[in-house]
Amino acid sequence: MKRDTLLLLLLLTAWGYASSAQDSILSSQTTRYKFQLDSTTIMLGDQTVLSIEPATLYPTLEELTNNDIVAVSQWTDSTNGNFCTALTSFEEGEHWLHIGLDSVLITVKDVPNVDTTNTNIRDIANILRQPYTFGEIAKVVGIVLGILALVAAIIFVVIRLKRHKPIISIPQAPPLPADVRALNALEELRQQQLWQQGRVKEYHTQLTDIVRNYLEETYNIPSTEMTSDQTLDAFRGCAAYTEESSSILQQMLQTADMVKFAKSQPQPYQHDLSMTQAVNFVKLTAPKHEEQPVDNEQPKSTQDE
Repeated sequence: MKRDTLLLLLLLTAWGYASSAQDSILSSQTTRYKFQLDSTTIMLGDQTVLSIEPATLYPTLEELTNNDIVAVSQWTDSTNGNFCTALTSFEEGEHWLHIGLDSVLITVKDVPNVDTTNTNIRDIANILRQPYTFGEIAKVVGIVLGILALVAAIIFVVIRLKRHKPIISIPQAPPLPADVRALNALEELRQQQLWQQGRVKEYHTQLTDIVRNYLEETYNIPSTEMTSDQTLDAFRGCAAYTEESSSILQQMLQTADMVKFAKSQPQPYQHDLSMTQAVNFVKLTAPKHEEQPVDNEQPKSTQDE
């Protein structure tokens, strides 16, 4: 009993699938479509495209293929949603294409002027050489120039690195004259207020070092390696020597020597006096410049304050 029931169910299922397929075929064959062909006249082996407007069911490749016309492929046009089929034929003549309830006549023509009886075989023709255009020449020249520029840049970088030089030289402003730098250093020293903090020896040491470096840079007097007397003797041979400037230099150096070597403790006004003497000495002996960028004010005496 169970076996008979199972067999009956299988038969009913198969009959249902067959009926559905038959209905589908009949439905596509009994449907009227809105369609168009790219061309109703084609050359032998060429293709034409059948475009069907959107519908619920479309004819298959098998339904569109007959003895004279072959349906090659199908796809949906994404721009308008039409269902497209590529058709071709290899039989010359007029052939009917059945599309649902409608039919259309397609004419297939043979390729003209083809002599199939001629057996002469010709060699392959030589390749035609087209002249180069300006754009093509400019492109090649640009590439060559780019490669040359890249090679030159690499060589330049390698040479600069071997010589321990910067790859890009940034122009720097010319250094300030020695007297201007000396006056700026004296002003910075004054603003540090070292002697007011009890650092008297450090104050006078830095002050005389500024003046000694100025003499060395301006008049080639190695004052930093000389005693005070040797510095005074060397200064007397300079073109900038005057009795006034020599006297100022002597007083300033003697005060510094007393602080550094005799551990003297000058009065507050003497510290400011040494600063004033250093500034005046630099100004009196400075070479003339076209422009004087710095004109430092003389420090005020703390005794007056």
